[in-house]
Order: sequence, then structure tokens, then C-alpha cells
Amino acid sequence: MSKGSCRLELGKFAWFGGGFPDRAERGTAWYLRPRSIFLPATAFAVAMMWLLLVGNSTGRAESDPAPPATAAIAPIPAPAGPAAAPTDASLNTEPSEQAPPAEPPAVSGLKISSQSWRRGGLGSNALFTFTVRNTNDYAVKDVEIHCAFTRKDGSHLTDRTRIIPDTIGMKSRKTFTRMHIGFVNVNASKAICSLVTASRS
Repeated sequence: MSKGSCRLELGKFAWFGGGFPDRAERGTAWYLRPRSIFLPATAFAVAMMWLLLVGNSTGRAESDPAPPATAAIAPIPAPAGPAAAPTDASLNTEPSEQAPPAEPPAVSGLKISSQSWRRGGLGSNALFTFTVRNTNDYAVKDVEIHCAFTRKDGSHLTDRTRIIPDTIGMKSRKTFTRMHIGFVNVNASKAICSLVTASRS
């Protein structure tokens, strides 16, 4: 190859920015170059900042106090007793209608005006004769009569009861003759009868 052609090739190489590196430049290590050191340092700094930010946000979230609970306000009860304000119901109350008086029982208008008794049969039957007076404004029926028997000394001996099925008209009287009251002891000497109940006819 001629010298002219060699110079032309070298000139082209130099024009495109080429050239043969120097020995001193070739001997420098890659980690001592400024560009090679700057990139790892920047990446390390960014990683550290990210770790610090993440750690601070987590710690802050854990250390934040819980919001205070809102206490429920209970309503104040209204005062009870005489001091309480009267309600509309108490102001508008009307006096209740008075219940009609209870009618007296029918037996309260009956009375035995006269009575007597004797023994019948073999001496064990008590036969009574008595008159019942009805002062009620209505007729009565099913009058119940009770007779108490005593000895001669006045001590109580036995009792007998019977219901009279007849009807006694209002404001009237009726006599019952020798009505069988029941069986009595032979020691019975006296007897007194009274009216117990009666029904309105």
C-alpha cells in the first residue's frame, strides 16, 4: 500500500472522531471514571429516600391515636311524682258514672211471722207449721228454710234444711202446715227456723 493511501485512511478515521487511545487513558479503571461512580450513588440515594418515606408513613399510621369515641347522650327523664306536669288525659278526665246501687236480696223482704213444730211418724219426723210474709214488690220462689234443734237444757243438738218449692206473691203471706223438715233425734225438745235464701219469681 502506498503512503498516500495510508494517510487518507488515517485522515478519515480522525474526522469521524476516531483515534487510537492513549496508553494512560487505556490504563484507567472503569470504576474510577466520574460517570461510572455517579449512577450507582444516585440509585443508592433514591432507594434510601424511598425506604425512609415508607417507614415514616407506616410508623405514623401505627402511632396515630384512635379518634375519641363519642359518648351517647341519654335523654333526661321527666320528673315523676306530684311535681310532674299533668297530661292531657288527666286534664280531660270526666267523672265516671256512678254504678247503680245493688238490689237487696229477695230473702231480705221475707219474714216468718209464726212457727210451731211437732213429731210425726214414730217420733223421728219433724213437722213444721209456719207462715212466711213477703214484703217485696215481686213474687218469690224456692225459699230455703233452716231449722236448729236443741235439748231441754238449751244445748244444740242438730240442724235441718229444706227448700220450699212454692211461690209467694208480692206483698202477701202464705202458711205452710205440717211440712216435713227432716228426721231428728228423740232428745230434741225445741226448734227455731229461719229463712236463708229465696229467688225472684
